[in-house]
Amino acid sequence: MMNVDVIKQILDLMREHELAEFELEQEGLKIRVRKQGTTPVFTLPAPTLPAVAAAPSPISPLTAAVVGAAPASAPAATSAGATTEAIDDEEMELAVVTSPIVGTFYRAPDPSSPPFVDVGQIIQKGQTLCIIEAMKLMNEIEAKVGGRIAKILVENGQPVEYAQPLFSLEPSR
Repeated sequence: MMNVDVIKQILDLMREHELAEFELEQEGLKIRVRKQGTTPVFTLPAPTLPAVAAAPSPISPLTAAVVGAAPASAPAATSAGATTEAIDDEEMELAVVTSPIVGTFYRAPDPSSPPFVDVGQIIQKGQTLCIIEAMKLMNEIEAKVGGRIAKILVENGQPVEYAQPLFSLEPSR
C-alpha cells in the first residue's frame, strides 16, 4: 500500500525531472499522476479493480501554430494520441507529429524489419509512423494527415518526452 510519503516523493521526482506524466503499478495498485497546466492531477483507481494494460488515451486536441507567432492554445489529438502542429519552415508549411507519451522511440516493429517510414516517403492518413514503447506496451503512432516525410527528428531507440517533435511532414494539398 502506498503512503503519503511515497506520493510526495513521486511529486518531487516529477518536479525535479520536469515530467508531464508518471504512472506506477505495484502489487495490484495503480497510480497515475499527470500535470495539467501547472498543477499535477492525481488519479488513483480503487485497488480492488484489476489493472488493465491498454494504449494511452488521446491526451490533447489539434492546433496549427506558426513559428514566431503567439503560443497556440491546446493541440488536438490524433487516433494514436500524437499531436500535429503546422509550422512555417522556409516558406513551406510543415506538420509536426509529436509524442503523446513518454517512452522509447522505434522506427520499425522489430530490429530486423525495415522502418515504417523514411525521409521523402509519401504517407497516407492513418499510416503507422513509428512505435513508442511505454511500460512494456508498444504504442503505434499514426499520421493524422497524408503527405511526404520531410524530417525524422528522433534517432531509433532514443527516449522521448511528452510533446517532443518526432517527424515533420509536408501535408498533401
